[in-house]
Amino acid sequence: MRRYWERFKFHSLFIKIFIVMLFSIIAVAIASSWTTVRMSEKLFMNTFSITNSKVISQIKASFEAFHYSVVTATNNTQLSGTIRSFLSEEDSDSLRMLRTYYNMTTQMKKIQSTLDAYQVGIKILGKNGRSYSTNTNNLLMSDRELEQHELTRNTLAEPKRLMYQFYEETVQDSPQKQAMIVGSKALMDRTSGDIYGTLYFTIHEQDFRSFYGSFVSNGNDVAILNKQGVIVSSNRSELMGRQAVDLLQVAREIEEQQLAYQNIDFQGTDSILIADYLPSYDFYIVNLIDKQTALGQMVNGKMVVLFCSAIVAVALIVVFLIFRRLTRSLTLLTRQMSKITERNFHNYITVTGSFEVQELGHAYNYMLDELNEYVEKLVETQKEQRNAELAALQHQINPHFLYNTLASVKFLVQQGSQEKAVQTIHALISMLQNALSNVSESITVAQELENLKSYVFINHVRYGERIRVNFFVSPDCMEYHLPKLIIQPFIENAFFHAFTRKSGGYIHILISRDAGSLLCEVVDNGDGMDTGAADLPMSGLAAKRQLFTGIGIRNVHDRLVLMYGEEYGVTIKSTPDEGTAIRIRLPLMKE
Repeated sequence: MRRYWERFKFHSLFIKIFIVMLFSIIAVAIASSWTTVRMSEKLFMNTFSITNSKVISQIKASFEAFHYSVVTATNNTQLSGTIRSFLSEEDSDSLRMLRTYYNMTTQMKKIQSTLDAYQVGIKILGKNGRSYSTNTNNLLMSDRELEQHELTRNTLAEPKRLMYQFYEETVQDSPQKQAMIVGSKALMDRTSGDIYGTLYFTIHEQDFRSFYGSFVSNGNDVAILNKQGVIVSSNRSELMGRQAVDLLQVAREIEEQQLAYQNIDFQGTDSILIADYLPSYDFYIVNLIDKQTALGQMVNGKMVVLFCSAIVAVALIVVFLIFRRLTRSLTLLTRQMSKITERNFHNYITVTGSFEVQELGHAYNYMLDELNEYVEKLVETQKEQRNAELAALQHQINPHFLYNTLASVKFLVQQGSQEKAVQTIHALISMLQNALSNVSESITVAQELENLKSYVFINHVRYGERIRVNFFVSPDCMEYHLPKLIIQPFIENAFFHAFTRKSGGYIHILISRDAGSLLCEVVDNGDGMDTGAADLPMSGLAAKRQLFTGIGIRNVHDRLVLMYGEEYGVTIKSTPDEGTAIRIRLPLMKE
């Protein structure tokens, strides 16, 4: 405890200055940030309300354009004698009725064309009981139900007005209701004022939503309310059909008092509300902006924290410089020397202070230079030694393999099998080129397959085809790279050591992807051996001398561990009299 007290006492000046500076900087940073955020919030709300008011104006223009199309279609309907006759005349002979229906269809197609830009269905219901619909998927109720429905009652109550109403329709075999906006108008005789039918325009809410869908975003929502406070359309589906009297009240206040916006608490969210009235629809457009989301986009909390952290860091540097001037040069030297970590010899110290301290600093830096130079030379020497060993093994082509292969070629020529002899020579040339090239060079799986097929072909020429070799390679593995001469030693080992007791069998070569690795397997049904219950790593297996090159199966495992790490390498699983399975796990490499 006393030792810690002495250490604290020795650094008391630095600690006091640090605490004072830290709290001062934090207080200034918090105060300035809070003031800036509040000023920015006020400016943001004023600017945002102006911008979104213009957006609402654009939305209103879209609604008015749709309303104009509906009004045009309504006027064309009321002016059409064909439609009036269809809705007011009684049934007559079949030929006249057929002509009436034909004329009605032709007239309705012209009227429908004025609304082709919108997904609108038209339905007409006459006082004579006749009806016509351009879309059978809307207003699924019967004509009698429609006559008695609230939609029709409200329309007939104000026959001179084109009104828009909210309606939810139950779709057959569906638990959910389908919301739509219905525009309706009573068809009246201009002279007598008699009503001879009712006209309905139906548009699904999701199509109605397209008028403002491009103007909404995360935290920036739009809702359309009727005069009863029901949300008839919104980009937030959970609000559809809900009573929102509080929103309606605020919207009316904004309209009556000509306010730019209002702050409200909507469903527990602090929001800004901008509203406008649609007189043609008797609807209100309500724009809800989530303050937290909007201000979060304007004020980047991470940047504020980063900025404050940078200020604190600069202050700490200043404090450190003051402290360094007030302490002895030797203290600086010892502190910097103590920062050295295990296997890190690059913590050079700054040589300052008195002559003695400078000499110590120079000696310490010189020692680090010597250590770094020694380590670099040692690492480079080990790399060169490993590459030399692999290259030496790779270039040790077994002369017996060459003698026997050339003897086989000679025998084939003597037998007159010149084509097979040429194929054997080509296979031998391909193998020698692969074996004698750069040891560090990698090749694709496709190239490795060609080399393996050449090796198998030569062995079949020399020893016959009592051992069948099959290749099963996933097509998506062909472009991956692998080190040279990785699979060949295991095929060679299976050829000459796996079938000493059996007269024949098969060797399967399988290449596929497995859990982010390239998996190469060499499986045979030869004599096998006892490796126990678990897989045996190749580092624990006595490798035999290979007949083609000096690279044995243990060398393959050690080479993979050296190149890629302990998670890669070779394992073997074998059962006496059943065969052996070799698994080579490599990383996925494209180059």
